Amino acid sequence: MRDHHSPHREHGDGRDGFEKRPGRERGGRGPRVFAPGDLKLLLLALIAEQPCHGYDLIRQIEGLFDGAYSPSPGVIYPTLTFLEESEMIQGDADGGKKSYRITDAGRLYLSEQAVALDGVRMRIDVSKRSLRGHDRPAEIHEAVHNLRHALQLHHGRWSAAEIVRVASLLNNTAKAIVDGPAVQAAQEKAE
Repeated sequence: MRDHHSPHREHGDGRDGFEKRPGRERGGRGPRVFAPGDLKLLLLALIAEQPCHGYDLIRQIEGLFDGAYSPSPGVIYPTLTFLEESEMIQGDADGGKKSYRITDAGRLYLSEQAVALDGVRMRIDVSKRSLRGHDRPAEIHEAVHNLRHALQLHHGRWSAAEIVRVASLLNNTAKAIVDGPAVQAAQEKAE
């Protein structure tokens, strides 16, 4: 088994954690979204459009998937490091956060990979439909996104009281969603 956390790994060779493996899932989180090299190309294209921080890239990719998929920092930042070490992007520290911009080498690579990038965008469209399914409206996806974002804002700094409060809110919300149709049906029947 190859170490996919090695700083010397080659991205896009099937060891970067983005390859599709039929029937295989990542720790129960669902099928892989990106084929080898897809994320590298996508990040490069997004940075070429506008310099941005890693978190901005996560949000942009989530937007491309209409909220149905959000890449973790654990896949974004190693890929950004690879692109930076390959001199395709340059990261500039800005108030403790790195802002990334494309280099001439990155632009050249992106132009050479234009057809591959079109393929990535087509696969995103297909994946978006299959990940999201057709059973949830966009408003629900946005609400789930807002919930994820709110939970991430804590950065692991949870007091005992906050743990109890947030767990209670989430459990009560889940129960209300599940029980909602039954309660509504009972109310309609009583009327």
